[in-house]
Amino acid sequence: MDEHHVDILVIGAGMAGASAAAALARAASGRKIALIEAEDTPGYHSTGRSAAIWILNYGPPDVHVLTRLSRGFFDAPPPGFSDHPLNHRRAVLFLAPPEQAAALATLMAEGEAVREIGLAEVARRVPALRPGYAVGAAIEDDAFDIDVAALHQGFLREFRRAGGLLALHARARTIERGQGLWRVGTEAGDARFLSPIVINAAGAWGDEVAQAAGVAPLGLVPKRRTGAIIDPAPFAVVDWPLVQDVVQSWYVRPEARTRLMVTPADATPTHPHDVQPDEIDIAIGIDRMQQALTIAVRRVERSWAGLRSFTPDGSLAFGWDRAAEGFFWCVGQGGYGIQTAPAAGALVAAMVLGQDAGAAGEIIARIDPGRFA
Repeated sequence: MDEHHVDILVIGAGMAGASAAAALARAASGRKIALIEAEDTPGYHSTGRSAAIWILNYGPPDVHVLTRLSRGFFDAPPPGFSDHPLNHRRAVLFLAPPEQAAALATLMAEGEAVREIGLAEVARRVPALRPGYAVGAAIEDDAFDIDVAALHQGFLREFRRAGGLLALHARARTIERGQGLWRVGTEAGDARFLSPIVINAAGAWGDEVAQAAGVAPLGLVPKRRTGAIIDPAPFAVVDWPLVQDVVQSWYVRPEARTRLMVTPADATPTHPHDVQPDEIDIAIGIDRMQQALTIAVRRVERSWAGLRSFTPDGSLAFGWDRAAEGFFWCVGQGGYGIQTAPAAGALVAAMVLGQDAGAAGEIIARIDPGRFA
């Protein structure tokens, strides 16, 4: 058996683990860091199935802080981070049918960088708008699509350049603590990692990793989100905003210039597994879209589903476990893990290394996993 003695072991190489590992590699000069992933491909389950867009008005207050702090990274990533731009401007349009008029008023009163938009302008931007669907609308102009693959690979590239060890097909099967070290045996049985610090960034499997380590679970709930690709012809959608209702019971977003991604914005509680789309969710998404837009759907070209994992109160859970020495939680990113990744990774690194967290420090108490003890 190969034994790897490291200073920090990160479990899970999706966006959460990759961003944290990259930030740790930058900040922890001279320390050995390993990142292990259960699958053959990093980000297979959630990161690789995400259709991410940066939206300031999305998620709870702790997420808002990290979203705002991540903005500069997307605009100007470090030299050599990616060969492609990480973002592409795309506004977010909120439509309010009559029953969502109050929700629109709340959005206008409490949202940041959101303005009211007339229905005539909505129809100009989205010619497929069905007359009579909306009684009002708002728009967040300063939003953008995120190149998820470029962002994820950029963090992994940074990590490896700094000397980090990435191990694939290395599901953590046994996790034991003794003599000041965590001993983590992997699925293949031919590698074991020894480290005083374990960071649990296993996403939907976060509670399973904790239980394997003898640590009390937080009550994470994985939820299925479904997407489908359709041809919106004869409409040219490349410059459309993301279009959704105010309460986000559906949305559409341009995909590959000539296609639309449709989702019912489902959040169906499930268990950690290789989740697949349900035909009824696809049908619901298309039906809700067609109530608002005059788009004929001849066939679904592709569909998929991914997992988004939430804590019981919906906020993040970053911090040391109060009962298990050297066990750090980095879970509960829900649907916000991509847009917050740059700042979230930096925050995790600062907390693990005992360094100043800067402006992100204001949320540390709110996201303490000990609140679920």
